Amino acid sequence: MKTQIRRVGFSAVTFLTVAVAFWEAAPAGVAGFSQEQAAPAAGSPSAPTPQTLAIPLEQRADIFMARKNYADAADYYYRALKQSSFKSAVTWNKLGIAFQQLSKFHSARQAYTRAIRVDKTFAEAWNNIGTTYFMEDKIGRSVKYYQKAAELKKYNASFHMNLGVSYSRLKKYDLAVEEYRTALGIDPKVMLHESSVGTVVHANGTDVEYYFYMAKAFASIGNAEDAVRYLRRALEDGFNNQKRIGEDPDFKKISEYPAFVELMRNPPVAIKE
Repeated sequence: MKTQIRRVGFSAVTFLTVAVAFWEAAPAGVAGFSQEQAAPAAGSPSAPTPQTLAIPLEQRADIFMARKNYADAADYYYRALKQSSFKSAVTWNKLGIAFQQLSKFHSARQAYTRAIRVDKTFAEAWNNIGTTYFMEDKIGRSVKYYQKAAELKKYNASFHMNLGVSYSRLKKYDLAVEEYRTALGIDPKVMLHESSVGTVVHANGTDVEYYFYMAKAFASIGNAEDAVRYLRRALEDGFNNQKRIGEDPDFKKISEYPAFVELMRNPPVAIKE
């Protein structure tokens, strides 16, 4: 499974959320700063103006993040932390995100760990450590951090979805589908949009079981449209156990849905890559 930081087709991805708690401490109108107040775009002259000097350090870092100028954002977050005696868990978390966007995963983990030292209940930082391990393909390590995040915030759909993705990569499909089902039960649209508190990493499925179990998760909550979409992808990729589909209690919940009936009658020819 390759991890990407760009958007790809929904039918081929599970969303792996980096829960950043990013805008919680950001100014309400970062996007509304005037051109004179806003931080310069990457590649433009960076000399501060009297207006930018008046903006608090962390808010300047937030502006750099919004402009995707992550190196400068990291610099200003560290300055803000130093100014506050390194006691802000939220700012440590933001610093970690900036490093993560630069693919400096070790530095990101150090920042997230400092956030947890300040506040052991900061679920977003636990989740984000898990994501750094996931992005380094250290899936086993990611699981315990996602578990901790989901334990601290039981009703955060993204944390459960992340845990499900890791279980899927480890081929623990029964555990994966339970986490997908939990996530979708909390927020049926968790996979259709970016998290309101973070950036999204896209993790491609690797085998037909991934798509089959995603279909099961959607079917279990009665979302027939998405269940059929994932099931079609599983069939196209070579899943050929019609009996398993027919006997599955989750698929029985959508057995009368016209698109499901048609898919079972006329399954697609497997596409060989």
